[in-house]
Amino acid sequence: MSDQLEYDLVVIGSGPGGQKAAIAAAKLGKRVAIIEKGSMLGGVCVNTGTIPSKTLREAVLYLTGLNQRELYGASYRVKANITPSDLLARTSHVIGKEVEVVRSQLLRNRIEMITGEGRFLDAHTIAVDDRSRGERITVGARNVVIATGTAPARPDDVEFDNYRVLDSDGILDLQFIPSSMVVVGAGVIGIEYASMFAALGCKVTVVEKRDTMLDFCDREIVESLQFHLRDLAVTFRFGEAVTAVDVGPSGTVTTLASGKKIPAETVMYSAGRQGMTDGLDLEKAGLEADARGRIDVDDDFQTKVDTIYAVGDVIGFPALAATSMDQGRLAAYHAFGEPGNKLTDLQPIGIYSIPEVSYVGATEVELTKNSVPYEVGVSRYRELARGQIAGDSHGMLKLIVSTVDRRVLGVHIFGSGATDLVHIGQAVMGCGGTVDYLVDAVFNYPTMSEAYKVAALDVANKIRALEAFTR
Repeated sequence: MSDQLEYDLVVIGSGPGGQKAAIAAAKLGKRVAIIEKGSMLGGVCVNTGTIPSKTLREAVLYLTGLNQRELYGASYRVKANITPSDLLARTSHVIGKEVEVVRSQLLRNRIEMITGEGRFLDAHTIAVDDRSRGERITVGARNVVIATGTAPARPDDVEFDNYRVLDSDGILDLQFIPSSMVVVGAGVIGIEYASMFAALGCKVTVVEKRDTMLDFCDREIVESLQFHLRDLAVTFRFGEAVTAVDVGPSGTVTTLASGKKIPAETVMYSAGRQGMTDGLDLEKAGLEADARGRIDVDDDFQTKVDTIYAVGDVIGFPALAATSMDQGRLAAYHAFGEPGNKLTDLQPIGIYSIPEVSYVGATEVELTKNSVPYEVGVSRYRELARGQIAGDSHGMLKLIVSTVDRRVLGVHIFGSGATDLVHIGQAVMGCGGTVDYLVDAVFNYPTMSEAYKVAALDVANKIRALEAFTR
């Protein structure tokens, strides 16, 4: 072991959380290494998750011409017969570019890349096996950040063949565009893919064992999304559990606990994700993971072993790339005694369905439960000139405002550009701003951002009427 490589920080995993932890430590002048499997630079985010799925969404929107149909007719399409290669060509291109961006950033910050699969020998020593070259090295680390991410959870009683029965990773290697699909699970990933394939003309059935979907979102926004997806011929089966998936030469039959049978060409499982911790030998470092492979951490992302941190999807909710980046940065700061703020509670959530959904702050359900008085202002895209220009008449922006001090408590958006628009509300809320700022602000015209002005005037007028009544 005399030739063992020694580092101030070793990061296991090169996804968003791992990258930012490594770069933050390097900026502090520390010697840093990242351990990553050869084909996964950039992690799940770049290779099988966030980047490819969002790129696939853009390809679907462009090739189907879906967003232009209000202007040019329901039969408008950019390409009549869309193939998997049409969809995945753009995805492959973007993944390649993103991998190079990640590689360039790490090299620029003099972070050493160690290729292979890492596992703990003890809390400060990691063995790295590069099976492609039959090599093994050991590295020593003063501190370690675990950022291994997650993989789709696969039920033991379902046989995945990556042709008829797939998970959200396998969908990126789809060999044909199915005419029908069953999506098991109405979480974020399931709804995103359900909307994409519905836009392609696929008859989609979503099966969810709970009675509702996306419970953390505003109910009115979710109802709008459901209405729009039903308009794209999506069928929802809530309160239903899958008991069997049978595969035949022409397709699949999904059997539900209620006895219903759903024939479809393909089945996509989106029933949660599993932390990729099985191969880490956590027990040798004094750690353990829960049944879903997740690692418990405190507010500084420190595990019960002081020198080991964990960030990103492997620690559970919210499991977002944006959040993981800040988690990694803050973990590195804490490891080396650098002052850093706690992660802000004001984090935007984005769902890249068709159309998009995004929100920041509180929902009406939460405020009602906590007995917080509020009023709501709504702007509908069909009332905006830019909404008409863009051909989006179904979108909406909803402001929730305190009737006590007029502060903006929540922003909820459904429609084109929702995941970008939400940041205006986030900035106002982060500065403790009131609805009066949005009433007085001048927005470019015509823009979607003008929805804030319309919604602000709506809620301000309601509050004025309430105040006049109670005088």
